[in-house]
Amino acid sequence: MPVVTEPRAAPAPPTGRPRRQRVVVLGSTGSIGTSTLDVISGLPDRFEVVGLSARSRREDLFAQAARFRPEWVALVEGDGEPGELLPGVEFLTRPEEVARRVQSPDVDVVVSAVVGAAGIRCTWAALEAGKTVALANKETLVVAGELVMSLVAERGGRLLPVDSEHSAIFQAIAGRPEGIERLVLTGSGGPFRGRSRAELNDVTVEQALNHPTWRMGPKITVDSATLMNKALEVIEARWLFGCPPEKIDVIIHPESIIHSFVEFVDGSVLAQLSPPDMRLPIQYALTYPDRQPCPARKLNWRELSAFHFEPPDRQTFPALDLGYEVAARGGTAGAVLNAANEVAVDAFLDRRLPFPDIVRACRAVLDAHTFDPRPTLDGLLAADRWARQEVRRWTSLNPPARRP
Repeated sequence: MPVVTEPRAAPAPPTGRPRRQRVVVLGSTGSIGTSTLDVISGLPDRFEVVGLSARSRREDLFAQAARFRPEWVALVEGDGEPGELLPGVEFLTRPEEVARRVQSPDVDVVVSAVVGAAGIRCTWAALEAGKTVALANKETLVVAGELVMSLVAERGGRLLPVDSEHSAIFQAIAGRPEGIERLVLTGSGGPFRGRSRAELNDVTVEQALNHPTWRMGPKITVDSATLMNKALEVIEARWLFGCPPEKIDVIIHPESIIHSFVEFVDGSVLAQLSPPDMRLPIQYALTYPDRQPCPARKLNWRELSAFHFEPPDRQTFPALDLGYEVAARGGTAGAVLNAANEVAVDAFLDRRLPFPDIVRACRAVLDAHTFDPRPTLDGLLAADRWARQEVRRWTSLNPPARRP
């Protein structure tokens, strides 16, 4: 299976005790980053934090640094120096400095928890150096899946999934990918499950951010509301597990207890179950192949009464069709879809774009782009920039009457 190689043991210090794994957390102040640090704080004999990066949450980043005392922190959209707030901790402000630091021989594991395409460069740098990457930044594979998996194979790194759905598949496969018939990604259906297309025209930002089971950042929560998150997960699974899109299904499971299924050729189906708590897949990626006690909530079997499943409504939520199309095409299609969605979601959150137009904008820009089946990384990043400009132009042409 292309997702992992055999685990490599950390060199033992002279005392004979295994040294702690040295971890960098990219996107440390977001929901995945803070959950990662919660997991690490519960395993102080196994992990130490050597680097933290955030986009702009200066106070949160400095509070994390005061607690974990890393060697460096990075605020990539910050300004000024930290002064006396972080004595002895190096302060970085440029993404290229972060990319260089994740390649250090002193770094063992990089947790890629940056939201959006902004996380690609540093994730690429870590894999280029043969690091183990715990991947929560699905955009890395959506944009550059073929190139990334080739890089993992070439440089001998490890790519371990953190998304709950892909972690569930990874756990069900258990290192033996032979005989897989299909992968089934589950989804809660988001806050608008059961609504008609007409009922989505007047959706507000507050309604879209009111997820029924998960607590996530605003961009990912809106993606769940449009089902774009499932579209991106189909693309991610296609590359992560080397599975053609026609063997990847999506099913709505509103309880969010079963995180994915793997069906084998003999008819057996394996699933991974747990409460909706990201700390479990995060910890499994960090400790793989070991299992340790985890701060995540455990299932209370006495409270479980029934599981419900239904097919996704692909007419009301057409984002899923885009995901299958892009997974089949590859090339620049993933970069364009991802960039278009990021800009469209930002416009919706800024109340400049109606909710249904998020996917309409993605469809329009995907149709308009010049497809390249074999792009370089620079070519993919150029496609990303072009798509962002096109969505901004598309948004500006929308009649004002259509905006909330």
